[in-house]
Amino acid sequence: MDHRQPESDYVDGGGDIENDGRGSDASSFSEAREPLLNLRSRINTTSQIAIVGAKVYPIESLDYEMIENDLFKQDWRSRKRVQIFQYIFLKWTLALLIGLCTGLVGFLNNMAVENIAGYKLVITSDLMFNDKYLQAFAAFAGTNVILAICAGALCAYIAPAAAGSGIPEVKAYLNGIDAHSILAPSTLFVKIFGSILGVSAGLVVGKEGPMVHTGACIANLLGQGGSRKYRLTWKWLRYFKNDRDRRDLITCGAAAGVAAAFRAPVGGVLFALEEAASWWRSALLWRTFFTTAIVAVVLRSLINFCRGGNCGLFGQGGLIMFEMHSAIPNYTNADLLAVVLIGVLGGLLGSIYNFFVDKVLRTYTLVNERGPSFRVLLVAVITLLTSCFAFGLPWLAKCIPCPNGSEKECPTIGRSGNYKSFQCQPGHYNDLASLFLNTSDDAIRNLLSSTNRNEFEISSLIIFFAGTYFLGIATYGIAIPSGLFIPVILAGATYGRLVGRLLGSLSTLDLGLFSVLGAASFLGGTMRMTVSLCVILLELTNNLLMLPLIMLVLLISKTVADSFNHGVYDQIVQMKGLPYLEAHAEPYMKHLAAGDVCSGPLITFSGVEKVGNIMHALETTGHNGFPVIDEPPFTDAPELCGLVLRSHLLVLLDRKKFTKNRVVCGGQVLRTYDAFDFAKPGLGKGLKVSDIDLTPEEMEMYVDLHPITNSSPYMVVETMSLAKAAILFRQLALRHLCVIPKTPGRHPVVGILTRHDFMPEHVLGLYPELVHHK
Repeated sequence: MDHRQPESDYVDGGGDIENDGRGSDASSFSEAREPLLNLRSRINTTSQIAIVGAKVYPIESLDYEMIENDLFKQDWRSRKRVQIFQYIFLKWTLALLIGLCTGLVGFLNNMAVENIAGYKLVITSDLMFNDKYLQAFAAFAGTNVILAICAGALCAYIAPAAAGSGIPEVKAYLNGIDAHSILAPSTLFVKIFGSILGVSAGLVVGKEGPMVHTGACIANLLGQGGSRKYRLTWKWLRYFKNDRDRRDLITCGAAAGVAAAFRAPVGGVLFALEEAASWWRSALLWRTFFTTAIVAVVLRSLINFCRGGNCGLFGQGGLIMFEMHSAIPNYTNADLLAVVLIGVLGGLLGSIYNFFVDKVLRTYTLVNERGPSFRVLLVAVITLLTSCFAFGLPWLAKCIPCPNGSEKECPTIGRSGNYKSFQCQPGHYNDLASLFLNTSDDAIRNLLSSTNRNEFEISSLIIFFAGTYFLGIATYGIAIPSGLFIPVILAGATYGRLVGRLLGSLSTLDLGLFSVLGAASFLGGTMRMTVSLCVILLELTNNLLMLPLIMLVLLISKTVADSFNHGVYDQIVQMKGLPYLEAHAEPYMKHLAAGDVCSGPLITFSGVEKVGNIMHALETTGHNGFPVIDEPPFTDAPELCGLVLRSHLLVLLDRKKFTKNRVVCGGQVLRTYDAFDFAKPGLGKGLKVSDIDLTPEEMEMYVDLHPITNSSPYMVVETMSLAKAAILFRQLALRHLCVIPKTPGRHPVVGILTRHDFMPEHVLGLYPELVHHK
């Protein structure tokens, strides 16, 4: 073996952090085994660990590259037309199943939330109607705390990775980062039921972000052929035992999650394209669109079934969540100034929101790391605080006489509606209670209402905006599945309506339209998406006439907010230590060459290598890829044969097809193995070094690596700029990039670049004199 420059990929299947040649192995290894004691003093200098569920886990890159070795080439050539048709048919079948399952889960999620939260609110209203105020608060707060504790216990004890929205983790996975248990079956279970319980508990969270994660988990479960741990396996899915196909399926799952959450199939496709996926192609666009179309069909069928009163309190809504036919945006040039104002305010408020979310997440980490019981306690405290605000703040609002000639019942008794009686006398309603003591969907419908301009007092709008804004910040980060879409839409729609009320006669725009524009601006200021948000909002409201105004608001809010900080999901990815590769290279990378960030030692194998040398390398390092060098007498001079993966080496050693002499026997190996023997199992269930048991005699034997060596790895010359190499690495979805010498007569490979070598922590650690331009 030759010891030169390092290959510094992340971890092997057993989770051991590898040595990158700079003496960081011991510190990183101990850091990954110890809890996160102080987030403020911890600096992630290796980008080899991730904070998931307030624990530090080693992470791994995914093999998205198409491997071309002799064994796989033989398998491709030997496939019959029937097998190729079966492969294509199964891809579309899985897309169909993902759409069906995600649509069904989304519908059941909505139905459960509407019924649980609805009955809770009906009981509270009935007690208030009978002047039993203390009992009403006890029933309201007690139910909320019980539901939230159940959700928190599921997250804290069963699947910590299910906490939060899950969109940053899905985004990281599609970038090539495999974090711990992100898409596990237990995470899927907790995500579904934890989201239902958390939203039903009245917390200022949404179910839309968790639905994206849920769709990705469903796609992963189907794509890896089920789960061995829970004895749910399907052998007919063996064609998809690779990361490339799973990545495409998970992209479809993420799009299906958005489609199921917002009932916006086209918005789901654009969300996956704009925000989630790092790589895209036309074939994936078709499958994603097909998946979201299936979701729309499933939702429409189930909603029509529920309109007959078969689903309890759920079933009055349609496929369009917040329909706005009355808001006709006939606007003048003066009205555009109001739209610009809303866009600027949305950008400012969104950037401030992201700033406080980041601070709250870092603070909560110090609590969550103390153990599951502390996480559940934090959930209970935040829920009780939210219940006190939701029940107490409406007492500050005055009772408003019911509008004359209203088509809707006022006040509404025994069900949800625009006009909550709360403590008011007959013929009056409490506008603040109509917002706080309602489900999130009903509150948004009330805010988008255009029937009564004076339905909500200005003071009530200010109180509700402040409450949802800060409660949304305080709630995100506790140990429950929680999305940011609904809290942001609630706050944005509130301040949009507030701006419309304050402008009064200066603008001719409808108040409902102001609310939509406020929600759009706040979404753009926090999440920094444009095209997908625009289409999602249009599908939510079913009013295409608002397209120009929503486009203008989103562009302005995103531009303003980008001047201060990053989008909320980008911040969370960075805070969790996930080594995300951006689409662009940092400016300082132009001053470095690819060979500048490679450092030793590099471990290489000969084309026919001694078994003992391979075992020693696998036991002492965590490298996932090793260059294979052909040397005399097999070649006239040393030359790079290709790259061999750790997982393939383990399979080769486990079968023990060795020879006593150092000879090439590739043809025999091709007849001995099948391509599926080297397929990658899901969720780290593959072979580990500890599973290999070899005798001293076998350690002295030889094995031919040529049949399993990727003979066409991607290579760059050592003088290529690091910026160009980084763009190439991301656009081709690589895990390893070989660096070869520029001049002849040297060793055939200088080093290997992996994701770690492009991280700012690594590059600036080697060259601290460089300035990290933002």
